[in-house]
Amino acid sequence: MPRQQIRYGPLSVEKALGALPVIAEFCRRLDIAGIVDRACPVRDIAYVTHGQVIEALVANRLTSPTPLVHVEDWARAWAVEEVFSLKPEVLNDDRIGRALDTVAPELDGIVGSIGARAIAEFGIETARIHWDMTSISLFGAYTSPDHDYIEPRFGHPKDRRPDLLQVQAGLAVSADGGVPLWHRAYDGGAGEVAQVVPAMEALSKLAGERRFLMVGDSKLVSYSNLAAIIEAKVSFIAPASNAYVGAGVLAACDFGDAVVVDYVAQRDAGKAPRTGARIGCQRTPWSSGGRRSPSPISVCAGCSYGRAPGPARRRRPG
Repeated sequence: MPRQQIRYGPLSVEKALGALPVIAEFCRRLDIAGIVDRACPVRDIAYVTHGQVIEALVANRLTSPTPLVHVEDWARAWAVEEVFSLKPEVLNDDRIGRALDTVAPELDGIVGSIGARAIAEFGIETARIHWDMTSISLFGAYTSPDHDYIEPRFGHPKDRRPDLLQVQAGLAVSADGGVPLWHRAYDGGAGEVAQVVPAMEALSKLAGERRFLMVGDSKLVSYSNLAAIIEAKVSFIAPASNAYVGAGVLAACDFGDAVVVDYVAQRDAGKAPRTGARIGCQRTPWSSGGRRSPSPISVCAGCSYGRAPGPARRRRPG
């Protein structure tokens, strides 16, 4: 009986799939590659566009973050070629570096376009936007930073490590889902108060003709900031210290005219409800307080009440 020859098929290949199909679909709906490629076109002979590289890098950050030198290995281990139609060898660190260098000068426009696309594509409500800054402490020496970009400096770090250099980042998110809409990087020594107006102007452009409410912390409150915000017809809410809103203004808030609110902060959601919580408001003129102070602006200073009226129940003004 003749011996039969056994034929084997090609070797099977196993790759991780994970969330790659979901990420690819979101990238498509946000048009990340298209927006990047319109801002940073490449020659027709290129194997891959900058936008395709950026989408692959986004997928890497969201699945298995690796140093740039290892992104090619990640692409081989994951189903990047099957999902994004990119061969792993085109995602070498040199190609990724060139894409990032090309995108850097156009970053503001790209981020703004993607943010606007997200608002339109997913129907994000931008009537209320929360904005704040944070610090990122750095270890190591930075003796000759690139002056075209943010510079690590000593400042007032949020993690209470004044011995370390830092950089800062500002982030604005929608109250609807906490979706990041706008961001900016700052030098380590940049003051938060001075960044409010540029952030407000950028958010106004992003929102277009729609009115929105800007929610910030106490750094939002200064005469120049509030004057610019009011002139731009942007609504705002921020806590003001006693240095800005005196006891006389708070005392003028009539508990009888205060409005009952049903809002509960997320951190208080599990606590016993406060019955009869109210917020009072008193419109008052406010100036910078300097000798050459401009004309006063009119702001609405309010305070919150607990279960019962009276000075003992009044909380920090807002």
